[in-house]
Amino acid sequence: MNTIITVKDLVKNYGAFNAVKGISFDVYEGEIFGLLGPNGAGKSTTLEIIETLRQKTSGQIIVCGLDLDKEPDAIKKLIGVQLQTSGYYPGLTLVELIHLFGGLYNEDVNPIELLQLVNLTDKAKNKFKELSGGQKQRFSIATTLINKPKIIFLDEPTTGLDPQARRNLWDLIRSIQAKGTTVIITTHYMDEAEQLCDRIAIMDEGKIISLDSPDKMIDDLVSGGFERPKQVKAASLEDVFIHLTGKEMRDE
Repeated sequence: MNTIITVKDLVKNYGAFNAVKGISFDVYEGEIFGLLGPNGAGKSTTLEIIETLRQKTSGQIIVCGLDLDKEPDAIKKLIGVQLQTSGYYPGLTLVELIHLFGGLYNEDVNPIELLQLVNLTDKAKNKFKELSGGQKQRFSIATTLINKPKIIFLDEPTTGLDPQARRNLWDLIRSIQAKGTTVIITTHYMDEAEQLCDRIAIMDEGKIISLDSPDKMIDDLVSGGFERPKQVKAASLEDVFIHLTGKEMRDE
């Protein structure tokens, strides 16, 4: 497997507070890599440094063979970063917003083709404020693809969505990966990480405390003698909800 991101001995201090404590990890080309941890663990700070949005204190970061210290502008051209939905002009249509972002990236983009990727062609002339929560999240992911990036960063992309919209977004993320794009994701939903991620780094108090595939982490826990206090059912309430309300893509 080819390494597309290398993080070595990364440190970030805010005054006397040590937010990231010398972490190291690699991300492989074409994988979905999850960065998990409680609030304040340092995961968002780590991603913002890789995204060139925040200065590191020390350490080395290589993205697509480029040194972050020497070629940050070149790295910016190779990555896509998801904006929070509050970052869009609510009164502009989706086509207008895509043209706006295309201009910022200096990219000639076909809005309809891009919207087709995220199943929003029927909303092309709608204003952003008219979209539902799931549609806004799908559009925010679409904007990360405008510059045809090798890597996209998604920060808690399904927060606040209902179960159907979450599953639809999972399918979208998998389809992006299938086209060869590397995906870095943060999430607070453990089922989401288990379903989507090829590998996961779990952070706590500025350190990586575990890094492996979800299956390997679970197997290691069970082999250590862990037992659930309650029998696991063959389905969850979320499965019931989705079964009753429809599994097909719908207007979220």
